[in-house]
Amino acid sequence: MNIIAVLHIPHSSDYIPAEERENILLSDELLASEVLKMTDWYADELFTSGSRKCEVVRYPVSRLVLDPERFEDDAWEIMASRGMGVIYTKTSEGETLRHVMDSAMRKRMLEKYYAPHHAHLSQVVSSILSKNGKALVIDCHSFPSSPLPYEIDQCKNRPDVCFGTDPYHTPVWLREFTKADFIKQGFSVNINRPFSGALVPVEYFQKEPAVSGIMIEINRRLYMDERTGKRLSDFENVKRTISGVVSELTKHYGNCGGPIG
Repeated sequence: MNIIAVLHIPHSSDYIPAEERENILLSDELLASEVLKMTDWYADELFTSGSRKCEVVRYPVSRLVLDPERFEDDAWEIMASRGMGVIYTKTSEGETLRHVMDSAMRKRMLEKYYAPHHAHLSQVVSSILSKNGKALVIDCHSFPSSPLPYEIDQCKNRPDVCFGTDPYHTPVWLREFTKADFIKQGFSVNINRPFSGALVPVEYFQKEPAVSGIMIEINRRLYMDERTGKRLSDFENVKRTISGVVSELTKHYGNCGGPIG
């Protein structure tokens, strides 16, 4: 099977290593509540069952340890002003999350978590690009049905599915093909709301148009009880639908990677 795409899953883990737990100020109860709100629960299951033409790159620890989706330099990261840069200092409610970090601790964490993850992602994309002359990064997320206080977009009317795009790395055909497929399945769709952007490895960002990217975000109300984290009875149906869209998208990208028809 020819691999032509990467499923990047950065926020589905709830694992917090013991050495990092020591730096978090929250009680176990409050931390569990924060993990429940901030984790993209089941994203690895929802997206990967339709991944025959995809390689999966999953970040192995919780985003509360370090968020690989952020810019490494907080000066470039819009969320850093809210205490939600690459290493969070605030919770989703704006409370203090961890002890003050010195530069040595920050350097250690970036070297342990951020650098290896992005090196892996870059290696996979580079391999696909060298074999196929193109590569697609599908950034896989879920989002809460109601906005959390830290979020920039506070509109309460949220769609079933949100796509994030990049003017350079998301061709119009890619956006429209994905949008049409989800609408055909009965989902409401927004583009770049409530979340925006598409991730590609930094060495290709704004430099290599053969590397395409799109972010797909699924509203958690479709498949889980957000109060408990438990799956809803419709979970398998939602998973089949998402997997089907991913399968069709990667098949079309592999066959032509251009406008429909």
